[in-house]
Order: sequence, then structure tokens, then C-alpha cells
Amino acid sequence: MSQSSLIVAKFGGTSVADFTAMNRSADVVLSDPNVRLVVLSASAGVTNLLVSLADGQEQEQRAYLLDEIRRIQYAIVDQLDKPEVIREEVDRMLENITMLSEAAALATSTALTDELVSHGELMSSLLFVEILRQRQVASEWFDVRKVMRTSDRFGRAEPDVELLAELSQSQLAPRLQEALIVTQGFIGSEAKGRTTTLGRGGSDYTAALLGEALHASRIDIWTDVAGIYTTDPRVVPAAKRIDEITFEEAAEMATFGAKVLHPATLLPAVRRDIPVFVGSSRDPAAGGTRVCNQTQNPPLFRALALRRKQTLLTLHSLNMLHARGFLAELFNILARHSISVDLITTSEVSVALTLDTTGSSTTGESLLTQALLTELSSLCRVEVEENLALVAIIGNNLSKACGVGKEVFGVLEPFNLRLICYGASSYNLCFLVPGNDAERVVQALHHNLFE
Repeated sequence: MSQSSLIVAKFGGTSVADFTAMNRSADVVLSDPNVRLVVLSASAGVTNLLVSLADGQEQEQRAYLLDEIRRIQYAIVDQLDKPEVIREEVDRMLENITMLSEAAALATSTALTDELVSHGELMSSLLFVEILRQRQVASEWFDVRKVMRTSDRFGRAEPDVELLAELSQSQLAPRLQEALIVTQGFIGSEAKGRTTTLGRGGSDYTAALLGEALHASRIDIWTDVAGIYTTDPRVVPAAKRIDEITFEEAAEMATFGAKVLHPATLLPAVRRDIPVFVGSSRDPAAGGTRVCNQTQNPPLFRALALRRKQTLLTLHSLNMLHARGFLAELFNILARHSISVDLITTSEVSVALTLDTTGSSTTGESLLTQALLTELSSLCRVEVEENLALVAIIGNNLSKACGVGKEVFGVLEPFNLRLICYGASSYNLCFLVPGNDAERVVQALHHNLFE
């Protein structure tokens, strides 16, 4: 197999949730001989249990969480033909988890959290190799931390792309010729060898980074949905699958809350122009969505995305009137508190903005510390509104098209729109609505634009 035909396949938590799901995923892998590198998430539910342990728990709660992890992983082990060897490996991992969770009960730290949380992917990848071996497939477990070198920003580490390419070519590429390689998503290691994580959605990102480093021909992301839809089918059952979509459109959707892909995931694939396929491991025959650099005849309206739990800050100050430097001072304060702004609109004497929580596990509320509010209050009057939802219309050349306002806002007459952002990007038009109206707004828009 030449490296240029290599396919990297990534499977999410639901695709490796249990013995049956893992076997379905193994079927998917073995159906295409070009799939030589498999990247796995932790089994569904395991990461959340590990995060709870990392928060530091009393002994009773700790025992309960550990039992839950053991139950999920043993349910897979117990169905293997020769479970003895792998049971020892899993037990060793569980001992590590127990020890680290005891340490977390005494004092938590971001480095300890990453070390603990990494065990989910380490276990699922060990079990998957065993499932492949049971089918007499030459497969090998590979520790991704040998090549995925990152910064030491625990929880959201940045990969060193050049070093990753170098190490992947020397350590991974030769092995792909000999065996099917199974490795972990989401985790890496920093210069001192401590384990790091790439943030939520990091397994997709890992697959794209490895695809880029190994010059793959395609990256397959297998989840529990057969591709990317015009909106969340749980909100609008009439949502349609999009067969082909550009990287820009998909990244916009992901940024604005579509859960299918993580926004940063796509960057490595874009850099090397590697198409990404998104499909369902439960039903691979159902097809999926191909994400690539260009598509034929991109439509004006492509999709709707919804992001809940938005926090709006409105800052009033008469000093803004014909004054210079107010916004600079405001952004300095936000930067000092490590806050990035998502949407912003301004008037003569006020600024309204939402906080960007993409890719982090925090909510807007937890970003609004007392220290931040105090500092802002010395500059201006601060109003905070919570429980809003952001609805984004994703499309093409929206800022150049005529009649967009009528198409969109005519339908939204019954609803209160709290803030509108339009014109900065030709790929989106977005607005804030009260949280309780969010689904009805999306349903009304979808009906008008896509049905």
C-alpha cells in the first residue's frame, strides 16, 4: 500500500461503547484495505466518569465511579475469546486510575486531570486491538504520545505540527506497512513526557493531525449519525443530509454549535487539502457527508446551527461618545481575564457582546468571575443576561445576496431577537434569542429555508 492511498479512520465514543459497537467498527475498518490507522475515543461515558474523579471525590463516590468504569470495560473484556491477557492490562489501568483519583481527592490539578482522563482512550484502544486479533487481523497498539508532542497547556494543549510530522514519518509510517495500527485520540505529551489532552473534540483533531502528518488520502470520522444535516434532526425531524459541504461551511457549523465536528478538527485537513468523510458506524451503508475544499454550486443557505446557554454582556458608558480608546481598554480587561469575545455589536454609548466558550468545558457564567465584573464596572455599567441561545444561518455569499433579510426575518416576526450579527462573514448570519424560543425559531427557519 502506498502512503498516498492511506485512510485514517476515527471512531467516537458511541462507536466503541460496547462489544457489539466495537465489532461493528471493526467491520467498517476491515471493509476497506486502505484503512491502516485507527484513532479511537474512550468508550461512551468513560471520559465523563474520569473527569468526575479528577475533580476530587469522597471515598464512597470514588468507589462508585470506579465501579462504573470497570463495569463498562469489563462488559467488553468478558465477551472476548481469550480475555486473560487483556484483563491484566485493563486491571493495571484501573489501578492507575484508582491511585490518581486518590491523589485528586487530596489536591486537583490540570496536569493530574489530563493524566487521569487519558486512561479512557488507552483502554478502548487496547480492547479494540484485541477484537481485531480475535479475527486474526495483524494489528498493533501504538501509544500516540510517542508522536503527538504538545505544549504544556493542560486541558487544551497545542500540538507541535512540525515535530509530529517528523516523528510520525519515522515511528508510525513504517509500521503501517506491516500491520493495522490502533491508537488514541485526544491525548499527547509535553516536553517533560507528562500526558496532555487536546480539549473536547480532540479525537477528531488527532485524526486530522495524523492524516496531515502521514499525507493521508482521506480522513473518515465515524460517529452515531450518518453525516452532517441541514440542522439537528432531533430539533427538526425533516432535516436533510448534506452530501457534500466545504471545509468553511462545516467549520462555521461546528463553531456555531453543530456537534458533528469540532471546529479545530478541520484545520490540518484544510492545510493539506485532505477530504474528510463523516458517517455512522451503526449504519455505514447509509452513506454520509464528504467535506472538501470546494463543492459544485454552493447554495445561498446551507444549514442552521444552534448554540445554547449563551451569556450576553451589555456595557454602557457615556464616556464612549466621540471618545477614543474605550474599546481598546475594554478588550484589554477581557484579555487579562483570558476571555475571547464571540459576537459583538456597538452603538454610540454601549457595546453588547457574547463570550466564546467553544472548545472548552466552561460555560459563559463561569467565565464571569467577580474580579472581571468588578474591573469592568470601574469602566462602565454592566448588564448580564443569561439563558439565551445563538441561532446561526450558515450559507455562501450571504453578505452579497439581496433579499436575505426578508427570507429570514419575515419568519421571525413572532420572536424577540436580542442581538443580530450580519456582514462580518459571508458564511453566516446569526442572532440571539431567548433560550426557551430557540427550538421554535430553528423549526420556523428550517421550514422556510429548506423544506
